[in-house]
Amino acid sequence: MRRRDFIAGLCGAAVASPGAGLAEAPGRLRRVGVLMHLPENSGEGQARVAAFRSGFEELGWSNGRNVQIDYRWAGGNPELATKFAAELIDSNPGVILAGNSEIARALQEIGR
Repeated sequence: MRRRDFIAGLCGAAVASPGAGLAEAPGRLRRVGVLMHLPENSGEGQARVAAFRSGFEELGWSNGRNVQIDYRWAGGNPELATKFAAELIDSNPGVILAGNSEIARALQEIGR
């Protein structure tokens, strides 16, 4: 399960950045955006999201308790990817996880 380890490591890197300590603001709900290139009903997409969630939970982050994770599923549609990238950026999350390089490019273009 290398993919799961990779995603869990990515989660760890995102929350272990300087100033992102768990005990700093106990009442503060952090925001995370996730933009996936896959359809929501795909097994691969669901497995990736499950690994992402599991990695966060292992680090003490629980959706709805101390973090709000907003998911968007582009399903291979570039127009939806652009629309959802704009939505996630407008929601002002602390970090956005891009499902692949095309999604990362869409986020970069919108964020400029």
